[in-house]
Amino acid sequence: MALLHNDVFDNGLGSLKTTVNNDITENLYICSTLPTTFTEASVTYKVGTKAAPQVATPSERTGGGREVVVAAINDGVVNTNGGSAGYYALTDDSASKLLAAGALSSAQTVYTANPFTLAAFAIGIPDPA
Repeated sequence: MALLHNDVFDNGLGSLKTTVNNDITENLYICSTLPTTFTEASVTYKVGTKAAPQVATPSERTGGGREVVVAAINDGVVNTNGGSAGYYALTDDSASKLLAAGALSSAQTVYTANPFTLAAFAIGIPDPA
């Protein structure tokens, strides 16, 4: 069993926070399929975009480990009318990097006449078993 100090987790999650929060060219995309590359997130599967999302400082994770919380979104831009969004992707667009991706808590159909919204959600690293 490995033991890792919170600083180890925080440095990884802190990099995500710093990269996303420090540049207006970073985005959160909602996607139709789980992206595994920057291009899939920003082009292939993209159905909506939120420029400059906010990521909180690393903190304790329920059940052990550390997490960052992505702030709620109420003004996301829909790029594909009638698209189905089931996944999110956080990207460093200036470096063409996919930083994090995962499933949304529930899928949603989005329409260009309305902004998309997301509740705040956490991205975490569990303690080693």
